[in-house]
Amino acid sequence: MEIDTSAFTEEAYELLSELEDSLLELEEAPEDEDLIGRVFRAMHTIKGSGAMFGFDDIAEFTHEVETVFDMVRGGSIPVTKTLIDLTLAARDQIRSMLDASAGGDPPDEAKAQTIITGLRALVPGGGGGGDEGSANAQVTTPDTQQTGGGKADDKATTFRITLAPSEDIFANGTNPVLLLYELQDLGPCNVVARLGDLPHFEELDFEKCYTRWDIILSTNEGENAIRDVFIFVEDECEIDIRVIDDDDSFDDETPKKLGEILIERGDIKPEQLDQVLHAQAPLGERLVQAGVVGAEKVKSALVEQKVVQEKRDNRKKASASTSLRVPSEKLDVLVDLVGELVTVQARLTQTSISTHDHDLQLIAEEVERLTGELRDNTMSIRMLAIGTTFNKFRRLVRDLSKELGKEIEMTTAGADTELDKTVIDQLNDPLIHIIRNSIDHGVEPPDVREAANKPRVGKVHLSAEHSGASVLIKVMDDGKGLDAALLKRKAIEKGQLPADAELSDKECYMLIFGAGFSMAEKITNVSGRGVGMDVVRKSIDALRGSIDVQSEIGVGTTITLKLPLTLAIIEGLLVKVGDESFILPLAAVEECVELTRKDVSDTHGRHVINVRDVIVPYIRIRDRFEVKGNSPEVEQIVIAEVNERRVGFVVDHVIGQHQTVIKSLGKNFEHSDEFSGATILGDGSVALILDLQRMVQFVQVEEVDELNAGQP
Repeated sequence: MEIDTSAFTEEAYELLSELEDSLLELEEAPEDEDLIGRVFRAMHTIKGSGAMFGFDDIAEFTHEVETVFDMVRGGSIPVTKTLIDLTLAARDQIRSMLDASAGGDPPDEAKAQTIITGLRALVPGGGGGGDEGSANAQVTTPDTQQTGGGKADDKATTFRITLAPSEDIFANGTNPVLLLYELQDLGPCNVVARLGDLPHFEELDFEKCYTRWDIILSTNEGENAIRDVFIFVEDECEIDIRVIDDDDSFDDETPKKLGEILIERGDIKPEQLDQVLHAQAPLGERLVQAGVVGAEKVKSALVEQKVVQEKRDNRKKASASTSLRVPSEKLDVLVDLVGELVTVQARLTQTSISTHDHDLQLIAEEVERLTGELRDNTMSIRMLAIGTTFNKFRRLVRDLSKELGKEIEMTTAGADTELDKTVIDQLNDPLIHIIRNSIDHGVEPPDVREAANKPRVGKVHLSAEHSGASVLIKVMDDGKGLDAALLKRKAIEKGQLPADAELSDKECYMLIFGAGFSMAEKITNVSGRGVGMDVVRKSIDALRGSIDVQSEIGVGTTITLKLPLTLAIIEGLLVKVGDESFILPLAAVEECVELTRKDVSDTHGRHVINVRDVIVPYIRIRDRFEVKGNSPEVEQIVIAEVNERRVGFVVDHVIGQHQTVIKSLGKNFEHSDEFSGATILGDGSVALILDLQRMVQFVQVEEVDELNAGQP
């Protein structure tokens, strides 16, 4: 039988990412027991689930690391830089094994053995640790079983856990009993198996699971540690976790009676309890004799009553929560369908207006409201906190600074800022190149920093914040800064600038994003080929974002990426030029003003207008795209902010706000750089979405070329 391992690999990659974050934090706080526990649990979960799904090589290798961290938890081994280095290397090795299972290159076995040897050398006496199985109690019978495992005290929280696997859970290679073993590691554990759903022997299917389990667990680890045990089977089981006893409860309150527990758990109804209370036998026996509840359910409730009574602590907390894991491809399809729905809704609204049908207009308004809510909720599902991406770079900073002999500390801010998943996925490579550039060319070596009266440890700071419909991501360093004159001279030497070019400091800073541009004196593993920052510019352009660079010699450099919140649906401003329709991103629009023939004559044909004593240049869209027809007597100028400057765009008419579903233009228009896409209007016609930044860039270049061509 073929086992579906996708659940394991997907969760294992997430655990490895969390493991890396925990190790980097642990390096800074080696005495933090919570971080040590997180590392141990991650390794333990990967090992246990790997063995469950047939990844024996991963399970055996991970066991070596888990053994060492079990000793760290017990205080036998201290957290040292060597331990962190080896564990990070082990984390990378496990990832290589996962990649190999998906068809990637085979892992380096020699490297794995080197890591294991290094870990065993940390163990007192040079051993590899004892047999983990000896510490695990056995769960072998369906009766009540009290088992040891982890430590717990009277202040520990007691949980009632109900585990109801699906009948087909064995088909995925999952053995639920192994999950019970893992729970035992968290603390004293009472397990009761429910066999009420077990069919008669002749109807029994030995490939199906009919058993449910009730577990009463006392632990100091918390609910998240319990949920980690079920992390790979949460979609195949009904799992209910409830706090039935914690340290905040009052010791002098009377423990619950058996009937109260059964009612609370939903095993019986209050009226059923009342019907049997007049009998003389013990309540549990009476309930069983009356056929109200099965014997195993009463036995489970008695176990719970006993545990709670011993601690004399009965304040309940309902702490169950549910979540659903959905492949990103399904979300992409959902967004596409919502986009189509937005388009149909626009057509419905336009039809209702044109037909003057009052009832149809009411329906159209309701559909518009519901579509807007559906759109907002769908887009919010795709929004992810950027902190996960930020955390990936801590390892990069650590390893690269070590390679270059520098001491660098990375800090972050705004990690909870949310961005569309598509944007985050495409942001990884640009940020890697920017951070590598900051470490290699920005932050100085420790002795150089000390000579300049700076701290030996340099800083790289990542931050994110919302700005309207955009997100600003900044990478700041406190290095030597950018020398505008040196950048210009380097570009002239490489033939990328004419010798007499006049550039502002900011324009000189932007030279670092040119193809083939590099300040490195020689090619190394880190830099020198002049491709990294060029990749940044192309990637940010593809995301319809912008880049800004600020720098001061001796103080540092800040690179700011301005990115749209989402790439799927935006709010746009619909305008008309002749018979053509265009969309301008509403987030960039500041205001609209009129342009009369007199305004044009007053400026003697120059494309500028005075708006409240501020000169604003403008671009005529009719002329830019050669739209046929005559312009009206009074035109409209849509003034937008582009690259921190106010620029106007002249149109015939401003129609109004429009929910814009972005569609790609296709291969035939892949070189139409002044358009970021297209959208379908309510009447079925197509409107092009203007890329305002690229338009301004092209116009500026053309004006410079015209000036150069006019020189003798």
